[in-house]
Amino acid sequence: MAGKVAQRRAALREDLINIAQRRIAEDGLQALRARDLATEAGCALGAIYNVFGDLNDLVLAVNARTFHALGADVAAALAEAPQDPVDHLVVMAQAYHHFAAAHLHSWRALFDVERAPDTAAPDWYLHEMGQLFTYISDPLAVIFPARDPQDLALLTRALFSSVHGIVLLGLDGASAGVPSDDIDRMIALVLRQFAGRE
Repeated sequence: MAGKVAQRRAALREDLINIAQRRIAEDGLQALRARDLATEAGCALGAIYNVFGDLNDLVLAVNARTFHALGADVAAALAEAPQDPVDHLVVMAQAYHHFAAAHLHSWRALFDVERAPDTAAPDWYLHEMGQLFTYISDPLAVIFPARDPQDLALLTRALFSSVHGIVLLGLDGASAGVPSDDIDRMIALVLRQFAGRE
Protein backbone atom coordinates (compact mmCIF):
# COMPACT_ATOMS: atom_id res chain seq x y z
CA MET A 1 0.00 0.00 0.00
CA ALA A 2 2.79 2.39 0.95
CA GLY A 3 4.40 1.79 -2.42
CA LYS A 4 1.21 2.77 -4.27
CA VAL A 5 0.88 5.94 -2.20
CA ALA A 6 4.46 6.87 -3.05
CA GLN A 7 3.80 6.19 -6.73
CA ARG A 8 0.68 8.37 -6.73
CA ARG A 9 2.56 11.10 -4.93
CA ALA A 10 5.44 10.94 -7.44
CA ALA A 11 2.99 10.96 -10.36
CA LEU A 12 1.17 14.00 -8.96
CA ARG A 13 4.48 15.76 -8.39
CA GLU A 14 5.45 15.18 -12.03
CA ASP A 15 2.03 16.33 -13.27
CA LEU A 16 2.19 19.51 -11.21
CA ILE A 17 5.69 20.34 -12.44
CA ASN A 18 4.63 19.77 -16.06
CA ILE A 19 1.52 21.93 -15.67
CA ALA A 20 3.38 24.70 -13.85
CA GLN A 21 6.19 24.61 -16.40
CA ARG A 22 3.73 25.12 -19.25
CA ARG A 23 1.76 27.83 -17.46
CA ILE A 24 4.91 29.77 -16.57
CA ALA A 25 6.22 29.48 -20.14
CA GLU A 26 2.91 30.72 -21.57
CA ASP A 27 1.80 33.39 -19.09
CA GLY A 28 4.67 34.10 -16.70
CA LEU A 29 5.28 33.42 -13.05
CA GLN A 30 2.79 36.01 -11.82
CA ALA A 31 -0.07 34.09 -13.48
CA LEU A 32 0.63 30.87 -11.57
CA ARG A 33 -2.23 30.06 -9.17
CA ALA A 34 -2.49 27.03 -6.89
CA ARG A 35 -6.23 26.66 -7.45
CA ASP A 36 -5.76 26.59 -11.26
CA LEU A 37 -3.01 23.99 -10.90
CA ALA A 38 -5.21 21.79 -8.72
CA THR A 39 -8.10 22.02 -11.20
CA GLU A 40 -5.94 21.03 -14.15
CA ALA A 41 -4.19 18.26 -12.23
CA GLY A 42 -7.53 16.92 -11.00
CA CYS A 43 -6.50 17.02 -7.36
CA ALA A 44 -7.57 18.80 -4.21
CA LEU A 45 -5.91 22.13 -3.47
CA GLY A 46 -4.36 20.71 -0.31
CA ALA A 47 -2.78 17.88 -2.29
CA ILE A 48 -0.35 20.36 -3.83
CA TYR A 49 0.98 21.15 -0.36
CA ASN A 50 1.33 17.46 0.44
CA VAL A 51 3.79 17.24 -2.43
CA PHE A 52 5.44 20.68 -2.25
CA GLY A 53 6.00 22.78 0.86
CA ASP A 54 4.57 25.81 -0.92
CA LEU A 55 4.10 27.20 -4.40
CA ASN A 56 7.66 28.52 -4.45
CA ASP A 57 8.97 24.97 -4.02
CA LEU A 58 7.01 23.99 -7.12
CA VAL A 59 8.43 26.96 -9.03
CA LEU A 60 11.93 25.95 -7.97
CA ALA A 61 11.32 22.48 -9.39
CA VAL A 62 10.29 24.07 -12.69
CA ASN A 63 13.32 26.37 -12.56
CA ALA A 64 15.60 23.37 -12.16
CA ARG A 65 14.42 22.16 -15.57
CA THR A 66 14.84 25.63 -17.06
CA PHE A 67 18.38 25.94 -15.74
CA HIS A 68 19.22 22.53 -17.18
CA ALA A 69 17.84 23.54 -20.59
CA LEU A 70 19.76 26.83 -20.47
CA GLY A 71 22.99 25.01 -19.64
CA ALA A 72 22.43 22.56 -22.50
CA ASP A 73 21.86 25.41 -24.98
CA VAL A 74 25.00 27.22 -23.85
CA ALA A 75 27.07 24.02 -23.99
CA ALA A 76 25.82 23.28 -27.51
CA ALA A 77 26.72 26.79 -28.68
CA LEU A 78 30.18 26.54 -27.14
CA ALA A 79 30.80 23.17 -28.80
CA GLU A 80 30.69 24.99 -32.15
CA ALA A 81 32.66 28.05 -30.98
CA PRO A 82 36.22 28.95 -31.98
CA GLN A 83 38.85 28.09 -29.37
CA ASP A 84 39.72 31.74 -28.70
CA PRO A 85 38.73 32.59 -25.09
CA VAL A 86 37.19 35.93 -26.01
CA ASP A 87 35.10 34.26 -28.70
CA HIS A 88 34.00 31.77 -26.07
CA LEU A 89 32.78 34.59 -23.83
CA VAL A 90 30.90 36.20 -26.70
CA VAL A 91 29.32 32.94 -27.88
CA MET A 92 28.30 31.98 -24.34
CA ALA A 93 26.77 35.39 -23.65
CA GLN A 94 24.90 35.46 -26.95
CA ALA A 95 23.59 31.92 -26.33
CA TYR A 96 22.34 33.16 -22.96
CA HIS A 97 20.55 36.01 -24.74
CA HIS A 98 19.01 33.71 -27.33
CA PHE A 99 17.72 31.32 -24.67
CA ALA A 100 16.22 34.21 -22.70
CA ALA A 101 14.53 35.61 -25.81
CA ALA A 102 13.12 32.20 -26.80
CA HIS A 103 11.91 31.32 -23.28
CA LEU A 104 11.29 34.75 -21.79
CA HIS A 105 8.79 33.88 -19.06
CA SER A 106 10.66 30.75 -17.98
CA TRP A 107 13.97 32.63 -17.93
CA ARG A 108 12.47 35.47 -15.88
CA ALA A 109 11.13 32.93 -13.37
CA LEU A 110 14.71 31.86 -12.63
CA PHE A 111 15.32 35.24 -11.01
CA ASP A 112 11.84 36.36 -9.96
CA VAL A 113 10.96 33.49 -7.61
CA GLU A 114 10.67 34.73 -4.05
CA ARG A 115 12.82 33.44 -1.21
CA ALA A 116 12.64 34.31 2.46
CA PRO A 117 15.32 36.79 3.60
CA ASP A 118 18.65 35.15 4.46
CA THR A 119 17.51 31.85 2.93
CA ALA A 120 20.24 30.14 0.95
CA ALA A 121 19.56 29.15 -2.63
CA PRO A 122 18.97 25.40 -3.16
CA ASP A 123 22.00 23.24 -3.94
CA TRP A 124 20.78 22.54 -7.50
CA TYR A 125 20.52 26.30 -8.15
CA LEU A 126 24.06 26.87 -6.91
CA HIS A 127 25.27 23.93 -9.01
CA GLU A 128 23.61 25.20 -12.20
CA MET A 129 24.81 28.77 -11.63
CA GLY A 130 28.26 27.38 -10.90
CA GLN A 131 28.26 25.64 -14.26
CA LEU A 132 27.29 28.85 -16.04
CA PHE A 133 30.01 30.70 -14.15
CA THR A 134 32.55 28.06 -15.22
CA TYR A 135 31.78 28.91 -18.85
CA ILE A 136 32.86 32.46 -17.99
CA SER A 137 35.68 31.86 -15.51
CA ASP A 138 37.61 29.36 -17.65
CA PRO A 139 38.22 31.77 -20.56
CA LEU A 140 38.84 34.61 -18.11
CA ALA A 141 41.64 32.58 -16.54
CA VAL A 142 43.26 32.34 -19.99
CA ILE A 143 42.75 36.03 -20.78
CA PHE A 144 44.01 37.19 -17.36
CA PRO A 145 46.45 34.51 -16.16
CA ALA A 146 47.98 36.77 -13.49
CA ARG A 147 44.69 37.38 -11.69
CA ASP A 148 44.26 35.62 -8.37
CA PRO A 149 41.29 33.25 -7.96
CA GLN A 150 39.29 35.66 -5.79
CA ASP A 151 39.55 38.42 -8.36
CA LEU A 152 38.59 36.00 -11.14
CA ALA A 153 35.53 34.89 -9.16
CA LEU A 154 34.43 38.50 -8.71
CA LEU A 155 35.16 39.28 -12.35
CA THR A 156 33.11 36.26 -13.43
CA ARG A 157 30.10 37.46 -11.48
CA ALA A 158 30.58 41.02 -12.70
CA LEU A 159 30.58 39.91 -16.34
CA PHE A 160 27.54 37.71 -15.82
CA SER A 161 25.72 40.60 -14.15
CA SER A 162 26.66 42.92 -17.02
CA VAL A 163 25.41 40.54 -19.71
CA HIS A 164 22.29 39.69 -17.70
CA GLY A 165 21.52 43.40 -17.35
CA ILE A 166 21.92 44.04 -21.07
CA VAL A 167 19.66 41.09 -21.91
CA LEU A 168 17.07 41.99 -19.26
CA LEU A 169 16.80 45.63 -20.27
CA GLY A 170 16.79 44.82 -23.98
CA LEU A 171 14.11 42.14 -23.75
CA ASP A 172 11.96 44.21 -21.41
CA GLY A 173 11.93 47.05 -23.91
CA ALA A 174 12.98 49.36 -21.10
CA SER A 175 13.91 52.92 -21.94
CA ALA A 176 17.56 52.32 -21.10
CA GLY A 177 19.10 52.57 -24.53
CA VAL A 178 19.28 48.82 -25.14
CA PRO A 179 17.51 48.18 -28.47
CA SER A 180 16.50 44.52 -28.70
CA ASP A 181 17.82 44.14 -32.26
CA ASP A 182 21.29 45.18 -31.12
CA ILE A 183 21.63 43.03 -27.98
CA ASP A 184 24.05 40.54 -29.56
CA ARG A 185 26.19 43.32 -31.01
CA MET A 186 26.19 45.22 -27.73
CA ILE A 187 27.25 42.10 -25.84
CA ALA A 188 30.10 41.45 -28.27
CA LEU A 189 31.27 45.08 -28.11
CA VAL A 190 31.33 45.10 -24.31
CA LEU A 191 33.12 41.78 -23.97
CA ARG A 192 35.69 42.47 -26.68
CA GLN A 193 36.37 45.95 -25.30
CA PHE A 194 36.74 44.47 -21.83
CA ALA A 195 39.27 41.93 -23.13
CA GLY A 196 41.16 44.55 -25.14
CA ARG A 197 40.10 43.18 -28.52
CA GLU A 198 38.42 46.37 -29.80
